[in-house]
Amino acid sequence: MGKPEAIYPADPHALFDEHRYSPAIKSGEFLFVSGQVGARKDGSPEPDVARQTKLAFENLEAVLEAAGASFADVVDVTAFVVDPEANLEAVMPVIGEYYGDKPYPNATLVGVTWLSGFVFEIKVTARIPS
Repeated sequence: MGKPEAIYPADPHALFDEHRYSPAIKSGEFLFVSGQVGARKDGSPEPDVARQTKLAFENLEAVLEAAGASFADVVDVTAFVVDPEANLEAVMPVIGEYYGDKPYPNATLVGVTWLSGFVFEIKVTARIPS
């Protein structure tokens, strides 16, 4: 197993440098993706909850693709939703667009009170195809 490698999407948003973290770390055959939010290019949150969730998935997809992976390679998901009682109705249909067919990834959804101005965040672990 080689040295862990930082993975960046082709057109990263400003939050990675602003908050000093890598979008993902490739270690061996696994990719550990940092929490992805619905950040616009300048790092600001998309105000519409459904659109913000979709943008978070688009940002996640860009990171997966940069590592040579896709949603089909995701084995574990942790998603965070601010005030799920108010926001889950907008979030769940977007999640369904990206999960695809069975088998679904292992998943945990956590209700939180704060995400630095965002409503939805998703982090995943994927197995990179050989």
